[in-house]
This record gives sequence, structure tokens and C-alpha cells, in this order.
Amino acid sequence: MNPPRLLIAGCGGDSGKTLVTLGLIRTWRHKDIKIVPFKKGPDYIDPAWLTLASGVETHNLDTWMMGREGVLRSFTRYSRPDALNLIEGNRGLHDGGDARGTHSSAVIARLLKTPVVLVLPVNKVTRTAAAFVLGVKLLDENVRIAGVVLNLVGGERHEAVVRRAVEDETGVPVLGAVPRRRREILPDRHLGLVTPSEHAQADQAIEVACSMVRDTIDTDRLLRIAHDTDDLTGTVSAEPVHEIHDRNIRIGYFAGSAFTFYYPENLEDLKASGSSLVKINPLEAPAMPEIDALYIGGGFPETHAASLSGNQRFMQSVAEAAARGLPVWAECGGLMFLARRLEWRGRSYPMAGVLPVDVKVQERPQGHGYQEIEVDADNPFLRIGTRIRGHEFHYSRVISHAEPPTVFRVRRGTGIGGNRDGIRINNTLASYLHVHSSAAPEWCDGMIKAAMNYNVSHFQK
Repeated sequence: MNPPRLLIAGCGGDSGKTLVTLGLIRTWRHKDIKIVPFKKGPDYIDPAWLTLASGVETHNLDTWMMGREGVLRSFTRYSRPDALNLIEGNRGLHDGGDARGTHSSAVIARLLKTPVVLVLPVNKVTRTAAAFVLGVKLLDENVRIAGVVLNLVGGERHEAVVRRAVEDETGVPVLGAVPRRRREILPDRHLGLVTPSEHAQADQAIEVACSMVRDTIDTDRLLRIAHDTDDLTGTVSAEPVHEIHDRNIRIGYFAGSAFTFYYPENLEDLKASGSSLVKINPLEAPAMPEIDALYIGGGFPETHAASLSGNQRFMQSVAEAAARGLPVWAECGGLMFLARRLEWRGRSYPMAGVLPVDVKVQERPQGHGYQEIEVDADNPFLRIGTRIRGHEFHYSRVISHAEPPTVFRVRRGTGIGGNRDGIRINNTLASYLHVHSSAAPEWCDGMIKAAMNYNVSHFQK
């Protein structure tokens, strides 16, 4: 168990690590080198870009949600010995949940015995760049800083001065120098980068990143570093086992550009349990298909609000199915879709009306970061007393004249407010919580149980 691997880290947000990672992936792909991408932390948008660049599904690694064992199991499950397994970090290398850097990218590097390549912006600095690299190196000597990629370099002289300072003072090799860019290749908005499905020229943007990396970074030396790693054998315990059923269960999930926030493990685990997955595009579908449960992930319903509300026939079919008792699990964007109305940029759009609330998108985040809930009321999916760790990142907030019925007590995070989340109406449960099935195996079992109960009740009728 010693797959070739690298972790591309930054010195903070917006350091350029995603651009460099995308460029590296596409460069190696053009050389017919197999790439398996991973993303540190809770995130959907960066993984979508990594998946597009590599042609391989990206999986997340997060010790807060999944625990150390969960991260080890996930990396063991998806990494390949015949490929370069490339992990993109998040924020700065040592940035975690507290002053000790708990749950940081450095923790992932230590846990997976992975060499780190640091992407360092050097606009308007020279020798100070060496001080930064030296500090990063000395802060945790158990993390191997195998190289540095300089970003936002001003020219040949600038590169030469910074390169010599870094290498002479730190002993860490400079493996490349990416020049300043005249325009932004990967535009962003309120939740981060624009998703690939909404970027008019997503693949072309990756090719631009590829050309920058190919011409400025020593990718062959990076490959040699990736193969110089320690064995992980004996560090991993067995995978959790989900109950497998033999009934013909069909679970639908929203797809298309409006709803793209799904961890692949969630869908994979539902399918591995014996369920058939049914893609539903709410922008185009005329009506709900025959299914036994519905999973609505997150996304950007606000940017698609006019099109979603324009498909009234489909929205009505969702409301009718929910009224019949169809189990519906909705996360963040799914909650927004199920509300009565969605307000955004001064306009109000009618939604499905399953929940007795309106939703308004604000200018600032209303909930951002890790979330932990405890189930404290009856519902179709999770037992009372269950605790789940996940995350939330939403600019919207729930507006209601009366307090809606909820089943989650928020132990960490914001939820819908007042330490509550998880609005339950009939067999619909909607919240701002994003779950990861590797962190919450109870979720997959709960979805299957709810779908089977619905299937049995309708079969008997």
C-alpha cells in the first residue's frame, strides 16, 4: 500500500493552488499519466474542476468530518498504485480548526505520509518568500515540504532573486515559477469558483492553466517526488458495512447545473446498497418519475430561479409526491427549492411550496463552516440521539412567520437559526446540513430504510 502521491498546498486562500493543480493534472493527462484527484476539506466546487481536468471522480478527505480512520479508509479505497494520486489542500497548509492547526492539510500530509508542494504567491516580495517557506517548514518538521512553486512572478529577474533566496535559506527546491496573469482564468462568486457546469469555457480554462504549468513547472521532478513515499500498509481498518437489500428500490436525485453538490460516496453507497439511482433535471423534467425516495443536494437554485419556477408542472409534481409521503432528503439548495418562495436580488420566485417557509439570499454568508447536529425528534431517516458531523455554507436564510417543525439540535454551526435545523413536513426533511456518507454511514442506511418503507406501503396498496 504505497501509491504515488503528492499534496499541493497553499500559504492561504487564493494562493493559486487550484490553478496549479488543474494545470498539473491536465499536463500529466496529456502525457497519458493516470491521475486520481482528491480534495482536502468539505468542498464541491473545486472537486468538480478537478474531476473535469482529470476525467476521474474526485473524493474528499477531511479528518473533522470523517476522522483519521475515515480519511485513511477513503484514500485506500480510491487511490491507485498505477496512478499519481494528487491531493489539493485547502486554505493554508497549517490552517485548521484552532491555533494548533487541528484538521489542517498538514494533518492529512502527516497521516497519509505524503510529500507537500507549496504554492507561494510572490508578488511584491523577494527574500521574504524564503522566510515564509522556512517558517512553514519549521512549524511542523514531520511534514515533508518537498518543493515550492512560485506564483505571480513578475519576470526573469524577480524569479531568479526569489528562487535563490528560497533555495539558499531553506534547502527546499523551487520546482517552478508561474507568471502573473493578465486576466483571471477561474472566475469566482459568492460560494467560491463558478462551477464548471456554469462556466461557458470550462475546458478551455483548464487548457490555459495547463499551458502555464507545462512551460513553467518541472513536472518530471514532481513525478519523482510522488514516487518517493513511505508505505501505508497496516494503517487502515475495515470499511463500515451497509445493509444490502434485494427489493427494487429507486432513489431519485436532482442533477443538472442547478444542483451539483453531491459527494460521490453518497451516491456510490446508495447504489452499493442495491438501489437504482434515477437522475432528474428539475430544469427540464416534465414531472417526477416513479421513485421510492428523493435526494436533493445543494447547488445554485438562486442563479436558476427563473428557470426552476418556470417549470411549474414539475414543481407541482414534487409537491404532490411529497404530500403522498415520498421520503425526501434535501440539503441547502434542496431546502431552497422546497420553500414557498425564493428571494434574490430584489426579485421573488415561486418554488415547490413543500415547506411552510420562504428563503432569502443575503449579501453575506448566513452559515459557513463545519456543522454538527443531534437528532432530537422523530423523522423517517435518522434515529433520535444520532449525531452527525457535516458542514454548511449558505448565503440564504429561512423566513417564517411561525417556527417550522424541526428535528435537529445544532451543536455546532448555524442551521436555520436558534440552534435548530432539519425542517420536517410529512416524510420530507430539509436542512442546511451537507452530509458525507463516509462521515455519517447512518445517513445511507436511513435513506434506504425510508425508501423501503415507502416501497412496501405502496406495493401493499
